[in-house]
Amino acid sequence: MMRGGHLDICVLGAFQVSATGDLANWHTGEKDAIPAVGGAMDLAIGAKQTWVMMDLLTKQGASKLVKECTYPLTGIACVKRVYSDLATLECTPDGLKLIDKVEGLGHDELEKLVGLSIAA
Repeated sequence: MMRGGHLDICVLGAFQVSATGDLANWHTGEKDAIPAVGGAMDLAIGAKQTWVMMDLLTKQGASKLVKECTYPLTGIACVKRVYSDLATLECTPDGLKLIDKVEGLGHDELEKLVGLSIAA
């Protein structure tokens, strides 16, 4: 199913997603972390669309949306959309595009949290 191109949409979690849609979701690179290599690589590139569902920020307050992933990659330019607790964003070759955000969160405040510019 995954490798044959039969999946329209795949929804995964992620440690990081780059503004252009690179996905890192199997290992943080920490020495004590156990890598969780599995079917995510096949899913990420085999589905017609890959969506990520995650909290926008880490427990330490850093953005999981980044200019370039620093964790090992699962897939390159495979994520089309990110659904987070604060906003829904589209990943494009030109960067992030805002689809929707929670009520009361300003565009400038969202960009400050993410640390990247986001097209409206």
